[in-house]
Amino acid sequence: MKILVPVKRVIDYNVKPRVKADGTGVDLANVKMSMNPFDEIAVEEAIRIKEAGKATEIIAVSIGPAKAQETLRTALAMGADRAILVETPDEVGSDVEPLAVAKILKAIADEEQPGLVLLGKQSISDDSNQTGQMLAALMGRPQGTFANTVAVDGDSVEVKREVDGGLETVKLTMPAIVTTDLRLNEPRYASLPNIMKAKKKPLDTKAPADFGVDISPRLTTTNVAEPPVRQAGEKVEDVAALVAKIKEMGIA
Repeated sequence: MKILVPVKRVIDYNVKPRVKADGTGVDLANVKMSMNPFDEIAVEEAIRIKEAGKATEIIAVSIGPAKAQETLRTALAMGADRAILVETPDEVGSDVEPLAVAKILKAIADEEQPGLVLLGKQSISDDSNQTGQMLAALMGRPQGTFANTVAVDGDSVEVKREVDGGLETVKLTMPAIVTTDLRLNEPRYASLPNIMKAKKKPLDTKAPADFGVDISPRLTTTNVAEPPVRQAGEKVEDVAALVAKIKEMGIA
């Protein structure tokens, strides 16, 4: 069984994003970039499934600029077998909308015929949380979103989903689409020998046009701004003063 793992190049989660002075977007100049954390969890889970003898090949896919090769090499160093980069023009970069991403992934999945598509539930760059669901709809495949646990058993996969108030368990007939949540696993660090080996693993480069997908944006960002600065709190002397202040503010 093949496992397809889409990964996205985003601003490193340890970096505080800066808004451009003209408010047109986030400033990416000289900013550390890395693999989307949820996608990193998906790569780790795919590797664990393969190590358990339930998968034969892991294919990492990224849709973005040429520099996204670095993200794919990270996935290869972790344990993916080969990679595919669908390179987008510099002016588009990684800002491909979820529907276009899902269409490209469907085309790749139709070619590769994976038994499982494992991807992060969302990217920390836009927090759309749409690609996995759209891909499942386009392919007509069962989906298990927000996975807390993934267990492959023969031609099915059991997924424990994180839902409001607890966990929901679903059993999906493969091929299936699963999106990963934070508590699924802890991704491994790539060792130096594996980083060196990753440089020799195959990485194919494609273009959106190769799959007949138009990546022209359908949404326009009108303005990007920093969140308002949090105002200082106010101290009160006792509970009575606190209750009076709450009533004054109209909270209770």
